[in-house]
Amino acid sequence: MNKPVVVAHDLTRHYEVGGGIFSSTQTVEALSGASFTLQPGKTLAVVGESGCGKSTLARVVTMIEPPTSGTLMIDDEAVSPDKWASLRSSVQIVFQDPYGSLNPRQRIGDILMEPLVINRKDMSAKDREAQARDMLAMVGLRREHFDRYPHMFSGGQRQRIAVARALMLNPRVLVLDEPVSALDLSIQSQVLNLLVELQEKLGLAYLFISHDLSVVKHMADDIVVMYLGRPVETGPIEDVVANPRHPYTKALLSATPIADPTIEKKRIKLEGELPSPINVPKGCAFSPRCWKATEECRAKRPVLDEGRHRVACYHPEG
Repeated sequence: MNKPVVVAHDLTRHYEVGGGIFSSTQTVEALSGASFTLQPGKTLAVVGESGCGKSTLARVVTMIEPPTSGTLMIDDEAVSPDKWASLRSSVQIVFQDPYGSLNPRQRIGDILMEPLVINRKDMSAKDREAQARDMLAMVGLRREHFDRYPHMFSGGQRQRIAVARALMLNPRVLVLDEPVSALDLSIQSQVLNLLVELQEKLGLAYLFISHDLSVVKHMADDIVVMYLGRPVETGPIEDVVANPRHPYTKALLSATPIADPTIEKKRIKLEGELPSPINVPKGCAFSPRCWKATEECRAKRPVLDEGRHRVACYHPEG
């Protein structure tokens, strides 16, 4: 088996907010206890409701923000702020909004060459341009698009440009933060198929962040289900989808549309609101919305059990 390209252990990211003359600061527990490994050529999906810590995890892995605690290893090298400059080329990110992630004042060629200008100072202008034009062809666009501006492209084409920009430094890992959620369904499938082709061709590892489990089932090898900043279930995608053990995972899967109208499906509707990350409930954070919660759940937070398919629950499904 190949060595993992990313190893995260107990990653935590907290923020201090508020504070003033008449109030003290409060801690937002945006991410707590995230651990995973990511293999070359594989896709790890991170799913959950809005506010569960998915994008915070993306910012930590891409070294946009430092973790409050925990360790992150990239190619067996521990990540720390003094090593960000040398390691950032290995991990690149594709953002959710293809309209907001590209500078409207820059030509596409300049957008693609900018990472090379900053990080490959020994590279000639001619070589930078040649690599940018080749990258356009690799993501399914034409080389002559080099001289056009972002407003001249559709949403799907802009996301292809964003993928091309992320690949310019030959990264080992791509963090895909909701990469198709802003696109029409027909365009989503084209971009997803492009990502699959690029992964097979380049051996890329993907950290795929999404709230859409139908997309995740198409893309992922493994999955991490997060709730209020913490992983509650992890495992191979086929095991988790076929046999969800955490009640929250079961509720998420019940909301996923099925194309076959002959299949009867029971929707699980969660009652109540997602708790605030400033005031995380004692014990299991999901207990206020869980139909299986007991006093044990409310008193002490469960931890992930051992095995291939792991769950943090005192009363797992199945």
